Amino acid sequence: MALGTTEPLLLQPPEQRRRPPDWLAWGLPAAVLILLLLSASGPLRPPLFRVPPPETVPLTLLAGAQEKGAVCLDGTPPGYHLQRGSGDGSNRWLIHLEGGGWCSTIKDCSNRRMYALGSSNFMKPMRFAGAGILGSDQLQNPDFYNWNKVFVRYCDGASFSGDAEGRAQDGSTLHFRGLRIYQAVIDELMEKGLANATQALLTGCSAGGLATILHCDDFSARFSLNVSVKCLADAGFFLDVKDISGKRSFWSVYDGVVHLQNVREVLPKDCLTNKEPTECFFPAELIKSIRTPMFILNSAYDSWQIRNVLVPVSSAPDKPWSSCKDNIRNCNSTQIKVLDGFRNTMVGAFKVVEYKEDWGLFVDSCFTHCQSLYGISWNSEISPRLGNKSIAEAAGDWYHGRSQGEKEIDCEYPCNPTCSGQLPP
Repeated sequence: MALGTTEPLLLQPPEQRRRPPDWLAWGLPAAVLILLLLSASGPLRPPLFRVPPPETVPLTLLAGAQEKGAVCLDGTPPGYHLQRGSGDGSNRWLIHLEGGGWCSTIKDCSNRRMYALGSSNFMKPMRFAGAGILGSDQLQNPDFYNWNKVFVRYCDGASFSGDAEGRAQDGSTLHFRGLRIYQAVIDELMEKGLANATQALLTGCSAGGLATILHCDDFSARFSLNVSVKCLADAGFFLDVKDISGKRSFWSVYDGVVHLQNVREVLPKDCLTNKEPTECFFPAELIKSIRTPMFILNSAYDSWQIRNVLVPVSSAPDKPWSSCKDNIRNCNSTQIKVLDGFRNTMVGAFKVVEYKEDWGLFVDSCFTHCQSLYGISWNSEISPRLGNKSIAEAAGDWYHGRSQGEKEIDCEYPCNPTCSGQLPP
């Protein structure tokens, strides 16, 4: 079954869901997110209100995808889910780019064709209820609840950035057309009303967060100067750091993606002048060139990065490290120092943002990944707080200019009491 369905994920115990096969691990974030989005309404709703059944948002397949060469890995047309806005949100648009890891080898990309991360044959309708920034509950999502909201499905394996073809082991064609998918979907949405937007926000989570960073300036350039266009990248700030064995294993993953799928066209030209393309694919370099206002939402102890970048399976972690990466509360003092070093590297990369007055930061110390799509993280009684604001409050104040200097970086773990153990892992 595809990762877009709920049955196999719900039947698996949590410990099995955290340890998928290596090729599938890069796609796990999307599976978890889709599971949440397909679930019923969000947590911590006031019990006094009767909540209507959440509406299903149908899948729209891109028109003329084959003619445009904008297709998923298996050649099927890509898709998106569009929920129309209402009231004063009728001309406001939020575009969310789905995440789900990457594929860096022919084998990995071939395997993804059997799931929604590589084929629209496995994509299903979705529910936005309880989905944080995509939710329609005014109490939980006060700044964006009635906007036109679009969830763009991810089926290329390179953060909507590749433009090439490959040959699978069975002789079939692998279509690395993420860049064309992004361009064609945005073009189609412009025809459906996005061109008339008075406000627009491009968002994404995980690999979709990286895609948001990559495409932010291009997205902004599609609108006139009188339109408020900004970007919010959630859990997309992936680091180039050595793992616990001393190897740059994650660099190898990105290097494979960059060269296999030919992502060069989306990389900043000023970066390519002095650095290798793979280095320019990392957000620490990308943000130096971005001109459009951006809000970076990330955990400095990002659970996915700790499990897959800092302590990947390839680093052969011993039992204590396996326990630590499974749950930060299991880490000993020596391990915490290593995690603090990871956190300090991330915080150091944000120095560039200090001089970008119209940018925002919400960098907490919670052991979690992707916080904008979960109601419990986005805006609830137990959501993380910095500067006495939830993520939704901080992001809303930043977008609408209600406060200046919306840049918050948390102290080292475990200093923040609002980092609940109930947050998505």
